[in-house]
Amino acid sequence: MLKETTDQTFENDTAKGVTLTDFWATWCGPCRMQSPVVEELSEEMNNVTFNKMDVDKNPNTASKFGIMSIPTLLVKKDGKVVDTIVGYHPKAKVKQVLDQYTD
Repeated sequence: MLKETTDQTFENDTAKGVTLTDFWATWCGPCRMQSPVVEELSEEMNNVTFNKMDVDKNPNTASKFGIMSIPTLLVKKDGKVVDTIVGYHPKAKVKQVLDQYTD
């Protein structure tokens, strides 16, 4: 399941376990390609929490993590950033990255 997160809820939404946050914007073509990949993985990987954050509506979190390009997928484990994927990546690549951090 994919959940919308905001500047106000991000820290709480990503504090426990393995989380992937998709930083995106409505005008971003590559983001529209990445979104279905993230949605598919969210249905298949029950051991990861999946979030989406619209950078236009939530600029503070993107700024805090130095996100300059979108889409950016930020992977956290127990509240700490463990990986960052910038640009479009196919499902197999994203799953490979996430598998490194799940038990």
